[in-house]
Amino acid sequence: MDTAEANLSRKGERTRQTLLDSAEKLFAEKGFYGVTVRAIAKEADADPALVAYYFGGKRELFDAVLLRRAERLNQIRLDRLEQCERDAGPEGPSVEDIIASFTEPLLDRSENGGPGWKSYFALIGQVTNSPEWGADVMAKYFDPIVRRFLEALRRALPDAPDEELFWCYHFLSGALVLTFAETGRIDSLSGGLCKSNDLSAVHRRLPLFVGAGFRRLCAESPASSAQSDLDATQ
Repeated sequence: MDTAEANLSRKGERTRQTLLDSAEKLFAEKGFYGVTVRAIAKEADADPALVAYYFGGKRELFDAVLLRRAERLNQIRLDRLEQCERDAGPEGPSVEDIIASFTEPLLDRSENGGPGWKSYFALIGQVTNSPEWGADVMAKYFDPIVRRFLEALRRALPDAPDEELFWCYHFLSGALVLTFAETGRIDSLSGGLCKSNDLSAVHRRLPLFVGAGFRRLCAESPASSAQSDLDATQ
């Protein structure tokens, strides 16, 4: 590739990334149906035809927005979990450490990653809460990493029935979605004592809170109790 071709390639990639940034911002603010291709192109200071050129259409652009950060984020979380497992040794990590490995990379990037990450997590919150998008989109981009964490939790809670583990994850996911929404509800409710945008405060508390829920719910499950009674008779 000569210099002219290289410059053209770099310019094309910059345009593509600018379109992704603009789409991410507008989708987060207005939702998928509230945004037009023309509006995205205007935000990016680009020709609307370039959306079709680089992505094919609005839905394909939406998927590209989700995939861009999902791949990076999932790898960061996987690396964090694997490091947590190595550091824990033969006994394995605690439930709380596993949950922290799952949640801290998200909270850190939402708090410190800049406006792009803020928009991304706002968009994920919308998708998660949508019956139209939630199951398909989340399954496509996040189920593999979630199942990897559930495997780690099964080892940490070997007597826990799968039903309880899935419910516990469901509650954890809900807590994360509400946290990323940063609605200001807790600010008002607490009279300013707590701030919905204080994600460091969330990180200090969430693994402990959710870990206790995992332990309690799994311990009180009828299947767990039956297994404990069986073990006691052997």
